Amino acid sequence: MSNILFSHSYFYRFDAKQWKAQQPYPPYGTLYAAAVMRECGFQVHLYDTNLRENVLDLVPVLKQTAAQYFVLYDDGFNYLTKMCLTRMRAAAFEMIALAKNAGCKVIVCSSDSTDHFAQYLEKGADFVLLGEGEITLRELILALEAGNTQYNNIPGLAYHDAQLGLLRTGARPVVTALDSLPDPAWDLVEMADYQRIWQKAHGYFSLNLATTRGCPYKCNWCAKPIYGNRYNTRSPERVVDEIEMLIKTYGARHFWMADDIFGLKPGWVQRFRDLVQARDLHFTYKIQSRVDLLLQENQIDALVESGLRQVWVGAESGSQRILDAMDKGTKVEEIEQATALLKQKGVEVCFFLQFGYLGETRADIDATLQLVEKLLPHDIGISVSYPLPGTKFYDKVKSMLGEKQNWTDSNDLAMMYQGTFVPAFYRRLHKLVHKRFRLKQGLQHWQNLPQLHRAPLRSLLLTFYYAPAAKVDAFLLKRLENRKQHAG
Repeated sequence: MSNILFSHSYFYRFDAKQWKAQQPYPPYGTLYAAAVMRECGFQVHLYDTNLRENVLDLVPVLKQTAAQYFVLYDDGFNYLTKMCLTRMRAAAFEMIALAKNAGCKVIVCSSDSTDHFAQYLEKGADFVLLGEGEITLRELILALEAGNTQYNNIPGLAYHDAQLGLLRTGARPVVTALDSLPDPAWDLVEMADYQRIWQKAHGYFSLNLATTRGCPYKCNWCAKPIYGNRYNTRSPERVVDEIEMLIKTYGARHFWMADDIFGLKPGWVQRFRDLVQARDLHFTYKIQSRVDLLLQENQIDALVESGLRQVWVGAESGSQRILDAMDKGTKVEEIEQATALLKQKGVEVCFFLQFGYLGETRADIDATLQLVEKLLPHDIGISVSYPLPGTKFYDKVKSMLGEKQNWTDSNDLAMMYQGTFVPAFYRRLHKLVHKRFRLKQGLQHWQNLPQLHRAPLRSLLLTFYYAPAAKVDAFLLKRLENRKQHAG
């Protein structure tokens, strides 16, 4: 059977913020697709772009593998690919051209190509897989291998027809029985490269995996082009099998559970904990969740007993008015309650924050600042509202959008529609919030210094920087705020 070369379009080195963090994860979704095709009998290869320095590194790999198919299949579990960054889109277009030049049939599957399939086809892709792609990929390549030239009976596909032009077939039903899929093709990864980076920067090795697909909640700014507004789970048994293999084979001791929402299915977390304990597995992990799902003490106990160390929650705003406008479905009081309970159980709580939502006022922003400084999470991640196709939020602001409709990299933070304040205001706000947060953390460390077994020296020393720097940012922010008011 034919050779298939898999790749994806995310380069950590092209995203300065993420490369500086030194927390690279293998392309989990790509490994799933490769495993599906290998199960069909194909010879599969991986050109993993994550740690590469140049798109042209693909050229010798194309020659070496002599692949008939080049499948550019992004990791839909990684939030970085969901941002549809233009730097990575440009890299994808370059790889498509290189693969076409090598004589490959080119197939693409990603959040960005699902939203903009016409652009990818114009750049030379033969087919774009829309949404969840494994089953569509399998059906398509088997059809191509059989010499079929009619593809309109394959759901989830976009392509050019010589007579009819651009065609898009019907929607592909999502996979509900996730255990029917083979385990990801981990053996394709050059794991030593990842291990070296993690050990040098952090002193341990972390890997990623997913236990679910999709999210049933309907925050109106959240794009879900791959797995949609559904929620399907793998069995705890299959997940624990995979974790055990990753520990024994690669020495991982920490995991990022890349689910949008971890452990939502009733009883799943408890069964997971029981299996972990029964097999005497020792590891820690971090998850993403919602504050309204973290209010039951027995649920948190089960998470902690299975190794939970850190949870990132979509706090978003300290203003209930903004949370309601977002259709978030959570309450400010729930943020407070969940944070307190998790901290009590020894779990690090981290907040995703979002500024610039339509109608947000300075009072709403101040409420968010006050919430962060009151609850003092372990870490924060700050963004501005980002309109992506397929969301209600995008529909609200699309008439305001100009030529730039995607960020260049994950630290772009461009306001692509007209917010309450000028774009420079939000960039300065990003700096101010981080400095005030780190200052508050440092002051708390000074206050608790006698009780700390290991004082965080860097945090202590940086308080001497953050105190005056935050005042400067606050002054500059006020000037930017006034500039907007005068301009209006």
